[in-house]
Amino acid sequence: MHVKIAFLYGNLEETIYTKQPKGFEVGDKKDYVCKLKRSLYGLKQSPRQLNKPFNAFIARIGFECSKYDVCVYFKFLEQKVIS
Repeated sequence: MHVKIAFLYGNLEETIYTKQPKGFEVGDKKDYVCKLKRSLYGLKQSPRQLNKPFNAFIARIGFECSKYDVCVYFKFLEQKVIS
């Protein structure tokens, strides 16, 4: 997974405004700001917004999150007893 690109697909839960990017300023409106619709690389919220859908997907397919390390997931498999 390319992390810089992955950060662009997170949905924001709050309203965030940023300055106009260099090179894309509107000539007579340089003091205007941009309202972000999606997460942006470098925002403090970006990693969380990226991780939320991943956690939901992993839980949906049967994995559990470790209570000691939230980056570790595990899944118990059924043991077949051979007699």
